[in-house]
Amino acid sequence: MIVKSLEHLNSLSKKVADQLTKKDCIFLIGDIGVGKTTFSRYLINYLQEKNREKITEVLSPTFNLLYEYDLKNIKIMHYDLYRIKDESELKHLGIFSDHQETIKIIEWPQLIDIPLSNKLEIYLDYAKNENQREIKFIGSGKWEILNEL
Repeated sequence: MIVKSLEHLNSLSKKVADQLTKKDCIFLIGDIGVGKTTFSRYLINYLQEKNREKITEVLSPTFNLLYEYDLKNIKIMHYDLYRIKDESELKHLGIFSDHQETIKIIEWPQLIDIPLSNKLEIYLDYAKNENQREIKFIGSGKWEILNEL
C-alpha cells in the first residue's frame, strides 16, 4: 500500500491503535527516516487522546532505548533497538521477561528471535515519490484485516 501523506499515515496508526490490546507487540521495520517514529507518535498520541490523557511529545528512543507511557489502563513501552548490535544485549533490556500487560512498540527489532503470537510487523519503505511511503502489514488473527486496507 502507498501512504500518500502524513494524514494517511496518521489514519493507519489509528486503525492499528483501535485493534491493540494489552500484551500486543508492534515491530516497526524500515530504514532511517522512513517514518517509524512518526507512526509511533501518531499511535501513542491517539491512545492518549482516546483515554483523555495529556498529549505528550513522543520522541525517538534511539539514545535512551526506551520511553514508557502510562495511560489510565494501558502501559506502552516504546523501544528503539538501533544501537543494539548483539542479541545478548537484548537480554539486559528484559523486553519480554516481564509478564506485565504492556503494549510494546519496537523499532529496529531485527535481532529479536522470539516467536510471538500477538505480533504485528509493519514494514515501511521509501516509495518512488519521495513524499510517499510503502507500507506493509504482516500479522495473523485480528491483524489480517490491515492487509485489506
